[in-house]
Amino acid sequence: MTKLKSGLRPDSWLVAAGRSSQPGEPLNVSPVPASNFILGSGRAYARDDGTATWEALEEIVGGLETGRAVAFASGMAAVAAVFDQLASGASIVLPDDCYQGVAHLALAGQKQGRWSVQRIAVEDTGRWIRACETADLVWLESPSNPLLAVADLPAICAAPRKAGAMVAVDNTFATPLNQRPLEIGATVSVQSATKFIGGHSDLLAGVATTRDGELWRGLRKSRELQGAAPGALESFLAVRGVRTLAVRLERAQHNAMILAERLEAHPGVAKVRYPGLPSHPTHEVAKRVLDGFGSIISFDLQAGQPAADAVCQRLRLIRHATSLGAVESTIERRAAIPGQEHLPAALLRLSVGIENLEDLWADLDCAIRSCE
Repeated sequence: MTKLKSGLRPDSWLVAAGRSSQPGEPLNVSPVPASNFILGSGRAYARDDGTATWEALEEIVGGLETGRAVAFASGMAAVAAVFDQLASGASIVLPDDCYQGVAHLALAGQKQGRWSVQRIAVEDTGRWIRACETADLVWLESPSNPLLAVADLPAICAAPRKAGAMVAVDNTFATPLNQRPLEIGATVSVQSATKFIGGHSDLLAGVATTRDGELWRGLRKSRELQGAAPGALESFLAVRGVRTLAVRLERAQHNAMILAERLEAHPGVAKVRYPGLPSHPTHEVAKRVLDGFGSIISFDLQAGQPAADAVCQRLRLIRHATSLGAVESTIERRAAIPGQEHLPAALLRLSVGIENLEDLWADLDCAIRSCE
């Protein structure tokens, strides 16, 4: 495992960072439920100047991503702050398989005349490289949601780009443990801390990390002006959750690899998408650019959409719920979500948790067989 600038490996950094070193101070950062402070210290108002709790989260994630982090009230707030850096008339490039919130934000801005939007297949590296020459924002999501296509980020981030252009990577699915975009030339890395960083389905938060000082200041200003400050409790929970990210991800992606292999051999399953499978279209790229294949699987049922809905209802251990990256396994039919109707109707997105592998498989196998 690669060492960070701190000299620690990422799993140690997650545990050690974001703590006070002063005698008598709490070992763990405390939630600071404060809006304002006694003047004279350099910290006056929380929305503008932050709190010690936010700063602990920013220190942990920033160090993990090898940049400087800005914490936000949600993943979409972090995304919106990146888009907020664009000048009027900017050109944006998005993946064809893209988180619906990002796609909707981009479309809304295009309708308002703020920018133009182009979509490119995640795996079409040549088109991405050419787009870097003219786009003001190249927005990549890798692995993508929910088809799990893996982009050749080193090639794209190394491509010549338009002066002042940003290459942004949504790193939510990979996490900074499996992929560090800033190290390979991305301008900014964005994550929904609601997912793997928090890890317990109990908070909303987002983080954007960059090595560009001007962009870092711009992101902080956008947070201030848009009121996108993270809450005190949410920041505290995110810090507590990220401490165990390494052990949670190790267990979850171990489970995911075996479940993906078993699902691929299941008679009731038509197709499985998981970057760790040799059958996955971008498996070779994933092997080269990722340190781990993650814990998200998407698969289509042979019996079609009614069976997919039925499986979601018949599972007992795996929960029928949206979101991902938590200790518990969750599943949903993505085409049932407004704006996702273009996806295969029988596609189920499974976020694999840390439960016992055999219990997870028994639950899946039983539910699928009951709907064949």
